[in-house]
Amino acid sequence: MADPSGSLWRGALAGLVGGLLAAGAMSLAHQVLPKPSAPAEEGEDATVKVADSLTRRLGGRPLPERKKPLASQLVHYAFGGVVGAVYGGVAELVPRVTAGFGVPFGLAVWLGAHVITVPALGLAESPARRPLSKEAPELGLHVVYGAVAELARRVLRGGLRSARSE
Repeated sequence: MADPSGSLWRGALAGLVGGLLAAGAMSLAHQVLPKPSAPAEEGEDATVKVADSLTRRLGGRPLPERKKPLASQLVHYAFGGVVGAVYGGVAELVPRVTAGFGVPFGLAVWLGAHVITVPALGLAESPARRPLSKEAPELGLHVVYGAVAELARRVLRGGLRSARSE
């Protein structure tokens, strides 16, 4: 285990930046990839549902329709940044979590958030109920998220040379 004296916070900050950049990469990719058709009963995106729930709890009223696109992006980036910060901090304590250049991290985020937590909270249908052709792009985007987050983390922590040696 690495010495966490101060490096934990630097790692978390690098992970935060990496997570934000990775969320941005996912957003850009979502714009160019074909949009999967959501089942009619699913309705709005999970990020919109989270933003609406927060608005209702904090403001006592539903999220206005015109604010939903921005609110959705805020939830997406906040989640990406926070998860990236946790990853960056953990990477300082247990460096082997960075093996695979962030791909296992991206897969873990896909499994933990997209496959398990979001459906369990009733925010979206389980990916297990969707055809692989509709789910594969989402899995791929989470792999990209992990790799971009790790690349940014390594650059910010000065470890790009070690990234080249993998």
